[in-house]
Amino acid sequence: MRLHPLTSLAAAGSTAVITTAAASWPLSLTVIAAAAGLSVAGGVARRMLPVGAVILAPLVLSLLAMHGLFFPEGTTVLAQWGPARVTVEGLHFALQRAAQLSAAVLVLLLCSFTISVPDLVAALSARGVHARFAFVLASTLTLLPAISSRLGRIRQAQEARGLVIRPGIVGRAGAFRWQAVPLVLSLVEEAGTRAAALQARGFGSTGHRTSYRAVQDSPVQRWVRLVLVLAAVAAIAARLWQPTAGAS
Repeated sequence: MRLHPLTSLAAAGSTAVITTAAASWPLSLTVIAAAAGLSVAGGVARRMLPVGAVILAPLVLSLLAMHGLFFPEGTTVLAQWGPARVTVEGLHFALQRAAQLSAAVLVLLLCSFTISVPDLVAALSARGVHARFAFVLASTLTLLPAISSRLGRIRQAQEARGLVIRPGIVGRAGAFRWQAVPLVLSLVEEAGTRAAALQARGFGSTGHRTSYRAVQDSPVQRWVRLVLVLAAVAAIAARLWQPTAGAS
């Protein structure tokens, strides 16, 4: 059974919310493993995982630097340099937050790399969402996959013209400065072209709209979406109630 785009959105959003609210090592690692496995099964791992690494690497390093070195509640000191202290408690807290963040980011990336933009726009329009807002939302969700695909084409073109990219992160980072300018210029040019095309197709009109694309939905998936949303709300409520219950 093919997932409805709104079901994919609900699954990704509720999973990210529940994982963050639960703050559980086993759950975070399970979600990370599941997202990586589904990306491999869906054939998007080669594009999604590098993007996830680029997003998560600076965030994880900042968490380790902030909480690993400056964690006021830490008591088990492993090393100390002036006011900076590496503590077991700080590292544990930083790694736990990094696992939660990684799980949420990978789940949302998986959704953005696998969801169908035309189906999502059609599904939102069928539910009364303005076509322009629906397109903006779908474009935002698929922005990273579009940038990744465009960057790959630019890299292949430059390699065909003699650009040598050394293996490893340092080599790719050095080559990226030659790819950044054409990437930005091509995205700006495409935005202008797409805006003109959308205007010509009447995306700014306020009249009744019809769509030739019909996205199949089912009562089972509608119930699944409702359960997912309620589960996310329940996870947030439980997280907010937990400190109060512990203090009483």
